[in-house]
Amino acid sequence: GAPSCSGSRSLPFEFERGRAESSGDEDDDDEDDEEEEVEEEEMEGDTGARFGTDDGELDSDDDRERMINLAELTPYILCSICKGYFIDATTITECLHTFCKSCIVRHFYYSNRCPKCNIVVHQTQPLYNIRLDRQLQDIVYKLVVNLEEREKKQMHDFYKERGLEVPKPAVPQPVPPSRGRPRKVLGSVFRIPPELDISILLEFIGANEGTGNFKPLEKKFVRVSGEATIGHVEKFLRRKMDLDPACQVDIICGDHLLEHYQTLREIRQVIGESAVQDGLLVLHYGLVVSPL
Repeated sequence: GAPSCSGSRSLPFEFERGRAESSGDEDDDDEDDEEEEVEEEEMEGDTGARFGTDDGELDSDDDRERMINLAELTPYILCSICKGYFIDATTITECLHTFCKSCIVRHFYYSNRCPKCNIVVHQTQPLYNIRLDRQLQDIVYKLVVNLEEREKKQMHDFYKERGLEVPKPAVPQPVPPSRGRPRKVLGSVFRIPPELDISILLEFIGANEGTGNFKPLEKKFVRVSGEATIGHVEKFLRRKMDLDPACQVDIICGDHLLEHYQTLREIRQVIGESAVQDGLLVLHYGLVVSPL
């Protein structure tokens, strides 16, 4: 018989000669048919290898699903401050890093930088640039079994032990359908977070000799949480004024020299209206050199 091409069968000489006398189009079609038959046979034998199965059948949807260990997702749902799962997940809008709400609010008492990337979130009021991430919190509650139930129980016990009313979850109110053209809602788009409930006025009363060079405080009006302490105010002054560690900061309200542990809310309640000016809690601070 005549030699055959690669991938085709051997054919009798007489058949080859008859094909030569036929039209060129038919010759091409027959050769294509021969090659297709061979390719189909090869594909049938190779299907299982190509799709990773022994019987040549495709994997089902169930087979392609893979169980993921929670440990693989843990780095993405942990707060880097408390090292626990996110509770009230809150994201910094400047860098999109997320923390527990209580952790990041507490951190901003003494710093205006992100705990992860150290970016300045806001020069004076970093709490303006945080937002609750409800979708991420829902994901955390779905991934970690019983986390939401445990958190609700702890919150319930916390309020009951202190004789306080347990806050009810906010229910979104249905929006009535409007007729005609929608009206623009007037009012300020910017809202101060409810955590910042105390406004303070920081008045400088001087420094004694030997305190060295220091920067004057650029902004003396500050809005902070009532749970902030005098210690937080001192840290704020030291950072803003670049004070030397040997320099002592005395903070006074009225005639009272304040202690580090006192909160601003306590000071306002104890001292009363004499410490308030136009709705601002007035604090005076002075700089002295600590004795050796």
